[in-house]
Amino acid sequence: MSSQLCHLPDEAAFSDFKKQCLSMENWLNRYDNNGMQVWVPPANKGNHIPPKIHKIKCRMTIKDVSAATMYDVLHDGQYRKKWDPTMVESFDIARLSANADVGYYSWLCPKPIKNRDVVTLRSWQVTDDEYIIINFSVKHPKYPPRSDLVRAISILTGYFIKPTGPNSCTFIYLSQADPKGSLPKWVVNKASQVLAPRVMKCVHKAGQNYSEWKQQNSPDQKPWLFPEQNTLPMMDPAELLFQRADSLENVDESSKMDAQDSEDSS
Repeated sequence: MSSQLCHLPDEAAFSDFKKQCLSMENWLNRYDNNGMQVWVPPANKGNHIPPKIHKIKCRMTIKDVSAATMYDVLHDGQYRKKWDPTMVESFDIARLSANADVGYYSWLCPKPIKNRDVVTLRSWQVTDDEYIIINFSVKHPKYPPRSDLVRAISILTGYFIKPTGPNSCTFIYLSQADPKGSLPKWVVNKASQVLAPRVMKCVHKAGQNYSEWKQQNSPDQKPWLFPEQNTLPMMDPAELLFQRADSLENVDESSKMDAQDSEDSS
């Protein structure tokens, strides 16, 4: 059996992701404002080559939305079109089990960097006092890389949500990804200091508005909580392969300038 064949995350995978979310070892704070923090790994001293793997961790203290609602927001694909400022296209492809599916997502990158997309296996776990969603990149035979986008790699990305009260929670986003290309330093800095906080604020606002929106949009439909509602076609995880980074093209965009800076200087 090939080591590239996919298998669904087990209990150890969720436990390890939770541990990474809560650990503060080898993280450097880059943003701290209004109950929101963003961390990146510390730079390797003496190494001026930007890392291929981009890691970022964001944490929000939410005082006015329940953990259950924030979890619903992340799952609700119809609602995501309303609040996600970076999304170009997103759709579910197939279900793999009662708590796993495979899907497609493409997003806007800061100009003039090319937009990225991913095909990921997503799995989720709910216990009495926490919610976890994780994903990683896979190869799907019907969704190969596109010429107009750069196919990025999610090595391990996800969310950990912990209730702190009936209407409050701690919300953590952790991403380890290979954007497939040499990105200029300004992109990395902008991601941690501007883009990540902006998206986190958007997801928080989405949580505040979700209950009202859901009342008008299939209020009883929540297939992530009730698998019997899921109408996606079933797919055997063995039909998927892990997406290896070295099988995709690298794009050198390290010399690209921030479009905003270019406009300001002209």
